[in-house]
Amino acid sequence: MQIERYGHIRGSGYKLSLTLLMLVSMLLSGCGINNIPTYDEQVKAAWAQVQNQYQRRADLIPNLVETVKGYAKQEQATLTAVIEARAKATSIQVDASTLNDAAKLKQFQDAQGQLTGALSRLMVVSERYPDLKSNQNFLSLQSQLEGTENRIAVARRDFIAAVEKYNTEIRTFPGRLWHTVMYSDLPIRPNFEATAPGADKAPEVKF
Repeated sequence: MQIERYGHIRGSGYKLSLTLLMLVSMLLSGCGINNIPTYDEQVKAAWAQVQNQYQRRADLIPNLVETVKGYAKQEQATLTAVIEARAKATSIQVDASTLNDAAKLKQFQDAQGQLTGALSRLMVVSERYPDLKSNQNFLSLQSQLEGTENRIAVARRDFIAAVEKYNTEIRTFPGRLWHTVMYSDLPIRPNFEATAPGADKAPEVKF
């Protein structure tokens, strides 16, 4: 009888502890204890989209260069600048492990900016060649490039917003408290910065 009573009491105590644990978890969730890791994951997801769109642009460039070369071989300097800018841009990788490195992020941003400039100059040069401007392959690549530039602008905007949300959370109450107590290994994150007026806008590639 005593054994059964002890077992009953022990079982009741376990259920009570579990109930209290669940209540505490719910209260903590309501206080924003999960906000910081949640926002951190959102930053990483937004960055993945930035990388995806820049890679999409890089994949379009070889065919674009070859098409232009067929009609404007004398524009070798411009074509070479695009090829070299693409090589540099694709050689700099920023993943989740280096996303907190402000210098690395700026290096990545600068390389992509140089590629954007080289592509813009290529489009200006291409305007001098009517046969190229009417080439269906070129028109298709031009359209894809324009769409990709727009997606890059959107992805960058979403990343900037995600970083601002995360940084604000760990700088303000109660996020600052949770950051100190539980997430001190997660630092303030660097963000994109416009390097020139209008740098946050997609370049114009239409003729």
